[in-house]
Amino acid sequence: MTSDRQPRLAIIGCGLIGRKRLAALPASAFAAACDLDLARAEQLVQSARAGYATSDAAQIFADPQIDGVIVCTLNAGLAPLALAAVRAGKHVLVEKPGAIRVAEIDELRAAAKEAGVRVRVGFNHRYHPALLKARELLASGALGPLMFIRGRYGHGGRVGYDREWRADPKLSGGGELIDQGVHLIDLARWFLGEFTSVEGHAATYFWDMPVDDNAFLNLRTATGQTAWLHVSCTEWKNLFSFEIYGRDAKLHIEGLGGSYGVEQLTFYKMLPEMGPPEITAWQFPRGDDSWRIEVAAFLEDIRLGRLPEPGLLEARAALEVVERIHAASGYHFSS
Repeated sequence: MTSDRQPRLAIIGCGLIGRKRLAALPASAFAAACDLDLARAEQLVQSARAGYATSDAAQIFADPQIDGVIVCTLNAGLAPLALAAVRAGKHVLVEKPGAIRVAEIDELRAAAKEAGVRVRVGFNHRYHPALLKARELLASGALGPLMFIRGRYGHGGRVGYDREWRADPKLSGGGELIDQGVHLIDLARWFLGEFTSVEGHAATYFWDMPVDDNAFLNLRTATGQTAWLHVSCTEWKNLFSFEIYGRDAKLHIEGLGGSYGVEQLTFYKMLPEMGPPEITAWQFPRGDDSWRIEVAAFLEDIRLGRLPEPGLLEARAALEVVERIHAASGYHFSS
């Protein structure tokens, strides 16, 4: 059911991602901020010059003027808060990975269906300009049938990295695979479709922590298309590389802006005589608008009553791969 009224949203979790979400929101859509540290919520409200601050999420859920929430907490808090919001009749945009266990996603799906609310999961990489352009080229038929994808995503560490929350499985649900890995898995599935074969392993090579710092994946569709993915927090220099190979052309996305380097897309078109391809490149030096586009899509989900994509189904697919790789590698974070 559509509505012309601007949905009103609250942000739960007022750290770095909460601030990014606020910056992406239309001013008229912001209603409240919530954080266990009330001072952080108050800072968000002050910067927005609107809404109210609270340290009690129950106040947000009980507020009839709030239509939806954006959940930006540590991984372990994502699903419980999203579930409470759903049961209160609120629509939800929950940050990736959406949960730390597949079972939590299943519970969320059932609750969202019963409550008739929409739940979007924050796989914002889909809205980066190079990825959007890649999807446009794929839809045009310029690549021909897809064969395989090769993806690498990694970041460097810092002193004390292995003592931060991402190194605590009770808070993170795992290491690099559940952190940056879910982005690569989601992007690969977005281009290739469902993966029926999941192989690979995760390992802890460098950091003194009980979670993985590297993971290597070999994912295949029913027709044999392959995604060969590597995620790492021992990259030392931040890196994003995503290559899409078709029978007629190849696309290569590099960089995500900032410390990952200027985002760019290179299109390598095979010529009839083969040999060196025809090359076209696009650069996006002004950075990405993914946060704004994603929030705008969430507002449209609410207004139109449509099923979000990426949503809980996409989050479940990514987490199922994570759980299978962790189990095969001797990690048991989800038990």
